[in-house]
Amino acid sequence: QVRLVESGGGLVQAGGSLTLSCVASGRTFISYGMGWFRQAPGKEREFVATIKWTGGSTYLADSVKGRFTISRDNAKNTVYLQMNSLKPEDTAVYYCAARLAAGWGVRGSDYNFWGQGTQVTVSS
Repeated sequence: QVRLVESGGGLVQAGGSLTLSCVASGRTFISYGMGWFRQAPGKEREFVATIKWTGGSTYLADSVKGRFTISRDNAKNTVYLQMNSLKPEDTAVYYCAARLAAGWGVRGSDYNFWGQGTQVTVSS
């Protein structure tokens, strides 16, 4: 089992920044890909960003490219989502996810473990 705990969410004005963190514990000796997803009220969960656990290669959704950055610190078993130039439409619960494979994953079904989510609210 892998346990994921997100933090760093909150309320921010449009144009502001937030950094989300996701700490993984449990079977961390296994290499796995990580991802961030979000779900806004009344909408389906959507892919935001993914990173390979080794090498640091990343892939981001078009809606956040140029504004968000995903990174990881393997020594701390932590993945980050740096969010800049936030917009009201970025308001959602953000979830961290881990998959038992080293590569990218852009679908929810690609992932085996999920965090509890952290709320991000962007005011206009």
